[in-house]
This record gives sequence, structure tokens and C-alpha cells, in this order.
Amino acid sequence: MTLAVPRPPFASVLVALFVLLLLIVVIAIGVGSVSIPPLRVARLLLAAMDSPWSGREADPELVILMALRVPRVLVAALVGAALAVAGAQMQGLFQNPMASPDVIGTSTGAALGAVLAIVLGLAQVHMAWLPAMACLGAATSLAIVYALTTRRGRTPVAMLLLAGVALNALLGAVIAFIISLARVPYEVAQEVVFWLMGGLEDRTWTHVWLAAPLVAVGLAAAIALARDLDLFSTGEDAASTLGLDVERAKQRVLAVTALLAGTAVAVCGVISFVGLIVPHAVRLLVGPSHRRLIPTVAIAGAIFVVAADLVARTVLAPVEIRLGIVTGICGAPFFLWQLGRYRREVGA
Repeated sequence: MTLAVPRPPFASVLVALFVLLLLIVVIAIGVGSVSIPPLRVARLLLAAMDSPWSGREADPELVILMALRVPRVLVAALVGAALAVAGAQMQGLFQNPMASPDVIGTSTGAALGAVLAIVLGLAQVHMAWLPAMACLGAATSLAIVYALTTRRGRTPVAMLLLAGVALNALLGAVIAFIISLARVPYEVAQEVVFWLMGGLEDRTWTHVWLAAPLVAVGLAAAIALARDLDLFSTGEDAASTLGLDVERAKQRVLAVTALLAGTAVAVCGVISFVGLIVPHAVRLLVGPSHRRLIPTVAIAGAIFVVAADLVARTVLAPVEIRLGIVTGICGAPFFLWQLGRYRREVGA
């Protein structure tokens, strides 16, 4: 007989993760070619909050922080929160531990939409086209996977993974075809290739203001849908008996997931495995209730991506590794372990 390990109080977990997020943000902001101690970073940030930063300050450290590092770290936190919550929603909807935006093709669908926005010149017309097309691509790929794999409210792991592999391959081929066309400028094609590997270099306040409202709306909607996701855990028939409009609930969850995944891809490219790793780790701390899981996952996802970006910037400095490579190295072994664990459970 196995003894259940008691979970820490929810409020304690939330506070601890929030403090950890603040610490990793301060550390990440201070690390770079010009190193700034954490206490100095905190004082500079507090000073910038007291008086609006105009970019004309004489203090070079403040200029470095506010012009270069703070936007990058904020975008990393927004992306991490968005992808982690998207993964938690997908796992709750599909009732499947292997569901995440990158595994089943949602991120690649968002990437295809964003690539079309870049190649067709829509992103140059107005930057809002990039997240709009990315969200549309994410929603379309989600709808395809859902239609192919879900029968009578059940989504088998094998079917989900096979559909994800096939869709990722198909969408990846379409992207490769688009950027290989002779009429696509070489510079644009090279930018798209590097962007597909995921990265946060050269992120500015424009990216922050682009992503922040969309991620905020997505997180608020995800919290509002927490009860629906909890009901899905009882099965679609039971959820319907309890008064849930199952089909409309599915549509709402898929729409919010597409918004979050599409926004993340639009501002930093494809980042793998965040939506797979973080919900699993957080679920061990706070349990399966989505009312607790969603806000906790958002903070933990922000911590994970900020920390991964810090590693990408420093491990081979001055050379910078792509963020998608770092998260892939972290996530691939976890994915294989999770798959082996599922096989043992099924075999048992």
C-alpha cells in the first residue's frame, strides 16, 4: 500500500511560486554582457516605477535594463504563462496527459499562420496580423486534431500522438514549401527558419504590449472555464447530466487554447514542451482542480521560460542558444518518460 503524500496549502504554493518568479526575473534582468547585481536591478526597477522611463536617462544601466532586458524577460514570462495554461487546458479537455500545444500540432499550426503573415507582407502592414494569423492557424489545427481523434468523448493517447505527428509533419512540409519558393526573399526565409526554432532576442516593448492584453484575456477566460474542465474529468455524459453544454464548452476551451498558443508563437516562435512539463509538475503540488491549477500553472510556466531563456543566453555566452532548443532538451526526455509511464499503466 502506498501512502499519499500530503500537498502543501494552495496559498503557500502560490506565494512561493510568485516569490520565485520575482527572484528569477530580477536575476535574468541583471545577467548579460553588462552584469548588474540583483539588488541594483531591484533599485533601478523601483526607481523606474516611481518616475516614468523616457529613454533619455543618463544612467546607462537603467537604459540597458529598460530598453533591452526588461522587455525580453516580460515576453518570456507572458509566453511561459500562455503555453503552460494552454497545455493544462488541452490535458483537461482531452483527459489526456500527453496533450500539449507542440505535441499535437497546435504550435505548428500557429507557426504556419504566422509564416503566412510574414511572407505575404501582412505583418509589415500592421503587426496585429501576426497574432491574428497565428491564432487562426492554432484554432484550425486544434479543430482538425479534435475531429480526427475524439470519439464519444474519449481521446486515446495513441490516436492523439499519431494525429499530432502526422499534422506536425504536414504543416512543417507546408512551411518548408512556402519558404523555399523562389519569390520569397532569402532574408525573409532565413528569418522564418530562425523564428521557427523559437527565440526571444530583440524583443521590444512593442512585443510586450502586443502579447500582454491577449494573454491576460486568455488567462481570465481559462480561469472562468475551470469549472467546465473539472466537469470534463467526470466524462461527457456525466458532465451533460450536471448541466454542462458539452459542445459549447469544448468550443470555448479550444478558442481560449488557440488564443494563448497563437499569441505565444506570434511573439517568440515555436517553443516546445512547456505545455507538457509544467502542468504535470504543478498538478503534483495543487491537485487536479483547475480552479487551483490554472493560476498556479501560469506562474510556473513564466518561471520555466524565463529560466530557460536565461540558460539560453548564458550557457555558451557570448553565443546565444535558441530558446526552443533549450526547452526541447528539457522536454524530450520528460515526454519519453511520460510515454513509458503511460505504457506501464496500460499494460498493468
